[in-house]
Amino acid sequence: MLDFLRRFKLSYMLYNLFKKNQLRHNLPLYRRYGLKKWYFSPISSRDFAHLPPETNPMDQLDSGEVFPRDPAFQQLPAHRQAELLPWSEKGYAILKGFFSADEVAAINAEVDRLIANRQAKWGVGNRIMFAIHQSDLLRRTATQPQLMQVLKLLMGKEVELFQSINFIEASQQKTHSDSIHMTTYPYGNLIAAWIALEEVDATNGPLHYYPGSHRLPYLMNADFGNEGTAWMLGNKPYKEYERKVAEVVAAHGLEKEVFLAGPGDVFIWHANLLHGGEPLADPRRTRKSMVMHYYGADAVCFHELTQRPSLKVLHTSIRQGS
Repeated sequence: MLDFLRRFKLSYMLYNLFKKNQLRHNLPLYRRYGLKKWYFSPISSRDFAHLPPETNPMDQLDSGEVFPRDPAFQQLPAHRQAELLPWSEKGYAILKGFFSADEVAAINAEVDRLIANRQAKWGVGNRIMFAIHQSDLLRRTATQPQLMQVLKLLMGKEVELFQSINFIEASQQKTHSDSIHMTTYPYGNLIAAWIALEEVDATNGPLHYYPGSHRLPYLMNADFGNEGTAWMLGNKPYKEYERKVAEVVAAHGLEKEVFLAGPGDVFIWHANLLHGGEPLADPRRTRKSMVMHYYGADAVCFHELTQRPSLKVLHTSIRQGS
C-alpha cells in the first residue's frame, strides 16, 4: 500500500511546496523552454519531448582538438593533460594520485568522526548521503580548486556541487547511467567524480564502466514503459530499467572495464557513461570511497524516476564538531 501511495505525484508536490528557495533555480529555464510549471511541479523528460533534441555543447566537440587551445587546460601539468585528452572518446578520465596520502587520511578520519558523532545521514545500501552538508572538510574536498577547474573544462561550463555519497563498502550496484537518477535538460549537464579512499582491487568491489557508452541514446522512463500518467508515477520496478541497460550493452557489444584504484585516485565520468560496482568477492573487505555529482550551469535539473525537480541546497559555513 505504501508503495502505491508513493506513486502519487501530489505527495511530492506538497513536499516541494515548502522548498521554494531550493527549487526556484528551475523557474527561468522553464520559461525559456516554454514550460508552464510552478517550482513545485512534477518534471520529466516527457515535458521536453516536443523540443528538438539538445545536449551539452561540449558533447559535439572533440576534446583532443579543443582542450589544447583552452588556457585552463594549458595551466595543468602535462600528465594531467594526457589524462584528460581522450574524454570525448571514452567518456571518463582517471586522475592518478590526485589526492595525497595525508588528504585521504584526513577524509577518512572526518567520515569516522561523522559516524561516531551520529551526524552521518545513512541512505539505502549502507551509504552516507550528503556529508558535504555536515562537514566543511568534505565540502572543500569536493570543491578543491584544481578538481573544479578540470570539471569545468570537461563540462565546457561552470559546474555546481550537488550531491555527495560516502561508501564504506562496495556499492555492488548494477550497470546504470546517472542520468536516470539526476537528469538534466539539455542532456549531459551532469558530471561525477569518485575518490578512492583506500586500495581497490578485484576482491573489494571496484567500479566497472563501459568506455564510449556515453555516446548512446539516453535511457529515460519512456524507454522501459515507466512514464506513468499526469497524476501517477510509472509502476515499473527499477529492475526493469537495469534489464533495459543490459539489453543495450549486449546489443552494442560493449566491453566492460574495471577500475583498480590506489588511494587518492579520482575517476571522473560523463552523465551518460554506463557504470556500476563489481560484486564484493571478499566480505571482510571495505571499499572506502566518496563520489560527488555536479550539475552544469543553465540546465533544468530533475530526477527522471520520481519526476521531482532537484533540490539545490545553499552551502553555508559548518562549525566542525557541532
